[in-house]
Amino acid sequence: MNYNKSIAAFTEAQKSIPGGVNSPVRSFRNVGGNPLFIAKASGSKITDIDGNEFIDYVGSWGPMILGHTHPAVVEAIQKTAALGASFGAPTLLETEMAELIKELVPSVASVRMVNSGTEATMSALRLARGYTGRDLVIKFEGCYHGHNDSFLIAAGSGALTYGIPDTPGVTKGTARDTLTAQFNDLASVEQLFEKHKNEIAAVILEPVTGNMGVIIPEKEFMEGIRKLCTEAKTVLIFDEVMTGFRLSKGGAQEILGITPDLTTFGKIIGGGLPVGAYGGKQEIMDQLAPKGPVYQAGTLSGNPLAMAAGLTTLRLLKNTENFYQKLEEKSALLEEGLRNNLNELGFDGVINRVGSMFTLFFTKEKNVKSFADVMKSDTRLFTNYFKLSLDSGIYLAPSQYEAGFVSAAHSIEDIEKTVKASYMALKTIKN
Repeated sequence: MNYNKSIAAFTEAQKSIPGGVNSPVRSFRNVGGNPLFIAKASGSKITDIDGNEFIDYVGSWGPMILGHTHPAVVEAIQKTAALGASFGAPTLLETEMAELIKELVPSVASVRMVNSGTEATMSALRLARGYTGRDLVIKFEGCYHGHNDSFLIAAGSGALTYGIPDTPGVTKGTARDTLTAQFNDLASVEQLFEKHKNEIAAVILEPVTGNMGVIIPEKEFMEGIRKLCTEAKTVLIFDEVMTGFRLSKGGAQEILGITPDLTTFGKIIGGGLPVGAYGGKQEIMDQLAPKGPVYQAGTLSGNPLAMAAGLTTLRLLKNTENFYQKLEEKSALLEEGLRNNLNELGFDGVINRVGSMFTLFFTKEKNVKSFADVMKSDTRLFTNYFKLSLDSGIYLAPSQYEAGFVSAAHSIEDIEKTVKASYMALKTIKN
């Protein structure tokens, strides 16, 4: 394929935008290439400015569960835009959105809209600290919750080590308030609770991870965390920005059978527009201003365009018969095809999938269930696989450490073409 226009566009963008992109993973730096500049999208396909068409498994990093430019979503945005893009005042759409989220996610008694997943997690953490009167928070190595200072912390040499800033600009004081545990390692969490009794305000995690690739939580791990938080009166926060309404109508918490105290949302609830939300127990949410003392605000929160797009998307997910079952069937077909390719051609690899989220890890590990396992992946092999897939018209996330997404718009033909392209990519690498 010819990518000349995208290469030229990236060169030009770097003159005005740091690194040429407005979010680092878009730069293709992890796969040693130049990013594609996208001109348009429809259904399961995206088209770059060179006119190349790709089957898209990024889906704007998760929101496009219906596929791109779904007619009902486009119509809702157009009708709403004609009435006004923003008012800085309440609209009926905001209440409708809150009521629908409450209906679909029973753990949410009250919900507040914000403008991004980062805002949602940042605000939920502040609320948990305000509610408990405590400072410390536990996050998990490899889980990403946006670019708020409290979340950009890496683990030290062990589970009990206070984090250090993972990026310049994060203060040592912030790092000291963030504790890091290991995903799927309940003992690492128990040790932190033992060492910091009555000091931990919140535990936050992706209940099914996507930001280090898809990692499936073990039942005992999730049940143990819920029990620890309940006993210590610590707020359990599920970051469902990615998994919310993606894995089921009720998100990851529905399929796992674990009830958090607060949940953060994003992506799908905006139908592709910038959005975020957080909600949970009434007694916790009542601490928010103007009702309570914990302050949080946003000029564009509850933006009517995002509400219209998100409401339309959620209503379609709710009312379309067997929506998630059909999505599961297509996702399972893709997983089966990719796994058969690995086996037939003799490649070491693990495919982790939950619903329509999946990651193919190139690794000799038999199971990938932690950040340490993820980091053993063969990133050079992934880079070759990514580039060959791209040249075959398959658009994957440009990093070994990300999730892929199947949408309702992906056809069986799309899946079959993807499996065939994967086979040819692996065969080329092998030869």
